Amino acid sequence: MKRIISIFLMGLTFLISCYAMAEEQKMSEKKALVVYFSKTGEQYGVGHINEGNTAIIAKMIAEHTGADLFEIKLKNDTYPSAYKALTEVALAEKKTNARPEIEGEVKNFADYNVVFIGSPNWWADMPMVLYSFIEKYNWNDKIIIPFVTHEGSGLSSIPNKIKSAAHPQKVLEGFAIYGHTAQNSREQADKEVLAWLKKLGY
Repeated sequence: MKRIISIFLMGLTFLISCYAMAEEQKMSEKKALVVYFSKTGEQYGVGHINEGNTAIIAKMIAEHTGADLFEIKLKNDTYPSAYKALTEVALAEKKTNARPEIEGEVKNFADYNVVFIGSPNWWADMPMVLYSFIEKYNWNDKIIIPFVTHEGSGLSSIPNKIKSAAHPQKVLEGFAIYGHTAQNSREQADKEVLAWLKKLGY
């Protein structure tokens, strides 16, 4: 009897492994979108920048996956360019659970199977404008893949916050990278992005 159970469990494990491999192999065939919010101006660890850290990583992901790109922009962008002032505004928005208004929309959102969501890490969370974006759409049949730029906080609880806000079909393994690496060591950043995408099945 034990032998039969053992054989059954081995067979079940094999089938699950095969299914998981098949799912990974299909990732590159799914229609994907890279959505991101990114800030220029004065940023911690990199000084004054003309291209945001998260924007750099978003473009790398899109290039390697063939995904479309959508940049989340504020309809009325009054964020200060100075780093300390920006952190104060970000904290105030978090405390009041603000929902800044977004400019534009993804018109064919229903066509995408996979959505990469890119964000800087602000106070161990996403900027509130990302919640504004998430709440505009139906995510029930979507696979979400988060990525975050930071200077020491990593992903924090951002994947879980995305899951709670969007209620998607699935949230896959997220990616976190230092903003100064994205900004100043792009070859290294690209290698890290590629390694992560490979693990996801791209």
